[in-house]
Amino acid sequence: MTKALTVNGMSVRFYEFLALDDVSIAVDQGESFGLVGESGSGKSTLLRAIAGLNGFEAGSLTVDGKSYEARHRDKPFYRTVQMVFQDPYGSLHPRQTVDRLLLEPLVVHGFTDVDTRIARALDEVGLGSGFRFRFSHQLSGGQRQRIAIARALIVEPKILLLDEPTSALDASIQAEILNLLEQARKDRGLTFLMVSHDLAVISHMCDRLAVMRSGKVVETLGVEALRRREVQADYTRDLMLASEGFRRRG
Repeated sequence: MTKALTVNGMSVRFYEFLALDDVSIAVDQGESFGLVGESGSGKSTLLRAIAGLNGFEAGSLTVDGKSYEARHRDKPFYRTVQMVFQDPYGSLHPRQTVDRLLLEPLVVHGFTDVDTRIARALDEVGLGSGFRFRFSHQLSGGQRQRIAIARALIVEPKILLLDEPTSALDASIQAEILNLLEQARKDRGLTFLMVSHDLAVISHMCDRLAVMRSGKVVETLGVEALRRREVQADYTRDLMLASEGFRRRG
């Protein structure tokens, strides 16, 4: 299977704090891969290092067959990889209309049929053209996250980095956003790398997962093995017990 993304021996340090310690993962093309662990385990730091939002002092990163240095990301990288952040309130500029938010990445990457693409993007995330000229403060949290997803998808990436994409939303909206993401993955053949603290979300969305603790990967396993409780690490068992949603599914 061709790899969409490979991290090998990656370490990230913030001053004296070792946030990632020799982390390695490999994600196949078209796969949905989860990162789970408690707060401070390093899962979001890994996502940000892949995106170039923070550097790494050791290890290597290969995306779609191309190697990348600690911080440098070229324009083709951002055609291939897009990120959806946890907080839809913080990730959208409050003084820009939805039209402007969606237009900007199209201009940056040289697309010309912008009206068609914006209309199609809004339709894909379940919002009509009536939302095009609204400001983000006029939208609900779920609508803002739909716009954030539309902005990520509009440049036709191959890989989406998803950092807790539903945790800031009401429970009633979370399932809608997860279903929207899963449909987009199927329709577009996307690869997902998804951070969540919720094993129920990961077991629903992902094929495999890495369990992280204190900046290290303690276990990598398939979701089917997780559902059967066939885990090796005591920490993974502890996470399963602590995840009320996962226990309800079991």
